[in-house]
Amino acid sequence: MLLECENLSFHYGRIQALHDVSVCVDEGELVALVGANGAGKTTLLNAISGIEKLSAGLVRFSGDDITNASSHARVRRGIVQVPEGRQMFGPMSVEDNLMLGAYTRPKEEGGETLEHVLELFPMLRDRRREAAGNLSGGQQQMLVMSRALMAKPKILLLDEPSMGLAPKLVDGVFGIIDRLRADGVTIFLVEQNAYLALAIAERAYVLEAGQVVLQGSGQELIDNEKVKQAYLGL
Repeated sequence: MLLECENLSFHYGRIQALHDVSVCVDEGELVALVGANGAGKTTLLNAISGIEKLSAGLVRFSGDDITNASSHARVRRGIVQVPEGRQMFGPMSVEDNLMLGAYTRPKEEGGETLEHVLELFPMLRDRRREAAGNLSGGQQQMLVMSRALMAKPKILLLDEPSMGLAPKLVDGVFGIIDRLRADGVTIFLVEQNAYLALAIAERAYVLEAGQVVLQGSGQELIDNEKVKQAYLGL
């Protein structure tokens, strides 16, 4: 397994947000994590990327124990997170935002990767000199995903990429995620739109109140009666 999380627990003060959570993602997989607001999805991603310090548990990456590694050390290893809310630097140009994603890599490699990313997202090429804050919501989501790709991730952690987007734009973003998966990018996708996430995922987990309550293939969870009632509105 590329990423292995064993019995992860996390506390906000006296409140336990994660309870013995175990998940894994193999190289080349797209694995989804679904659940209601407040279930602990973002907390789990933050724990994997090193933003939050675990109360207990073990995180392995490529077989190495990285439980106590810093967040920047994890980025250098290839763990790259796209945070929810399209966090980017609005006054800076689109290109400058992209180049920030390559800050851990040699400068000459960053320029080469930039060309590849702009081929994937031609809209960004057309607006590369503009302030990022002038982009639409969907374009900003493409920008932050592109910025993450500039780091040449071994695994991409996507946190609620459809949040706040119109349905047409959501389809576009998920089309890009599917294309990245087809290109061999390993993805751990956290998404409140359960149907879209499960439809695209090879494997998936359901998180409730900080605990994994179900797991299986994406299709198995789509067909699960509990998932249908609780998350798919069926």
